[in-house]
Amino acid sequence: MAPPRGRGRPKKTHAQVDDGNRRQHLLACAAKLFRRQGFDGTSTRDIALATGMGSGSPFYHFENKQALLFAVMQGGMSSAIARQKAALELLTQNRLAKDKRKPTAKEQLTCLVHQHFEILLGEGNDFVPVMLYEFKSIVPAQREALAELQRAYEAAWIPVLQSLHRAGRLQAPVKLARLLIFGALNWSVQWYRQEAGASISELTAASVALFVHDGN
Repeated sequence: MAPPRGRGRPKKTHAQVDDGNRRQHLLACAAKLFRRQGFDGTSTRDIALATGMGSGSPFYHFENKQALLFAVMQGGMSSAIARQKAALELLTQNRLAKDKRKPTAKEQLTCLVHQHFEILLGEGNDFVPVMLYEFKSIVPAQREALAELQRAYEAAWIPVLQSLHRAGRLQAPVKLARLLIFGALNWSVQWYRQEAGASISELTAASVALFVHDGN
């Protein structure tokens, strides 16, 4: 008689763990190259050299260079959604533990803006600039899949902006405000240099001060 199966997923083998690590390393290296050199300016040889793989090894994981580009964007957006959710949950936990109240809409927006800057400007976070400038290089079905992820990411912002708007602290229409806010934040990848400018916390405070009206 075969031994009974244990509950949960079977434990990964060392080979599977190593393969997953190599895939993540490949995605990170490819994202950096796509950001620096552009999709068309990055060859499969460049990717292989950056990862320390053989010339054909990247395509053990991905069918072609375009599939790798899409995986960079898709993986980055999925990670951003998870990080944003965790940041909001931590904010709520800390507020409840400190003074037994939920965070205000302004506190939530501050958290969202700060986390967005971390995603945009943090070390090794190359996928957003790649999405912004290489969106044309993927096919329509891939664009729609990414649009779904973007909608999921932005969904956390909408009730916060609506609450601020109802309170008279966000004076632009919510839809237009959301587009303007993301446009302003995303453009920071073009000009921000941490060694010569403000910290991410300072950027966050300045951004929220621009977006949110605190009264007379």
